[in-house]
Amino acid sequence: MRKWLIPVGIIVVIVFALYSWAKGVNNTAVTMSEGIKEAWGNVETSYQRRNDLIGNLVKTVQGAADFEKGTLTAVIEARAKATQVTIDPSNITPEQLAQFNQAQGGVTSALSRLLVTVEQYPNLKANENFLKLQDELASTENQILTARTRFNEQVKPYNTHIKTFPNSLLAGMFGFTEKAYFDAVAGAEKPVDVQFDFNKTEEKK
Repeated sequence: MRKWLIPVGIIVVIVFALYSWAKGVNNTAVTMSEGIKEAWGNVETSYQRRNDLIGNLVKTVQGAADFEKGTLTAVIEARAKATQVTIDPSNITPEQLAQFNQAQGGVTSALSRLLVTVEQYPNLKANENFLKLQDELASTENQILTARTRFNEQVKPYNTHIKTFPNSLLAGMFGFTEKAYFDAVAGAEKPVDVQFDFNKTEEKK
């Protein structure tokens, strides 16, 4: 056997091993990245459903002629602001996700105030359409929470994969970057503070 074949064979084995490793790092990251995109699509779908329900809710509440316009306007403005924030799922940065989270948190806060304020309006509380929308919103909030949780569950193994040595040596070269996680909305743990005008309430009775 020719001696020069031994080093050539070693080189071939090393090159093949490196190729297989690089291929595995890349293909696994691609698969995980696609999973993140799918999970993000479910997040957006859940929020879009909430936006659609809010539109119907606003129309129903507007039927109460003496309902606080400020509370209703806040919901409309928060919803409009949230729909303006878009994110590319292939390049979700912490800053983008924080902006999205803040905008959607504004909708949640305004919507919570609206639903609490409705307690002053017996006609609305007894309105069949409003009650149905309220139930659907509650269900949608649960769907949003589930979608956000599943998104984080997709992000974690992806980030671990590209940040773990030696995969980290190639991840950047292949264009894979760390994805951001959903965090709790700041102030979400605080109860909604609404000041009722009980004198006005008594006048309506």
